[in-house]
Amino acid sequence: MPETNGVPPGTLVMLVLRVLNSGSLHGYAIAQRIHTLTNDVLQVEEGSLYPALQRILLKGWAKAEWGISETNRKVRFYRLTPAGKKQLDTELSEYGRMHEAIQAVLRTA
Repeated sequence: MPETNGVPPGTLVMLVLRVLNSGSLHGYAIAQRIHTLTNDVLQVEEGSLYPALQRILLKGWAKAEWGISETNRKVRFYRLTPAGKKQLDTELSEYGRMHEAIQAVLRTA
């Protein structure tokens, strides 16, 4: 089976929101958490993570504050807003619906 490390299309925002639901993190830590939680299967690239975080901020689903990382660097920490928690529920519901639809085809086609 070919190795893939990209995040499936349409899932990055949901994954970021879900990781932030557990607490405030900076960008690199978000990417690392996704990588770790998926047993090193998914790798979020900077070029897709930061634009996604910017969209999340613009939509009001998260807030960002400057702080100091564990490596003593100045970084932005992102935290979920109540609107972000609501959006996460919407994203999870839609993902579940799509997953079930795909599974139905795989089981019966």
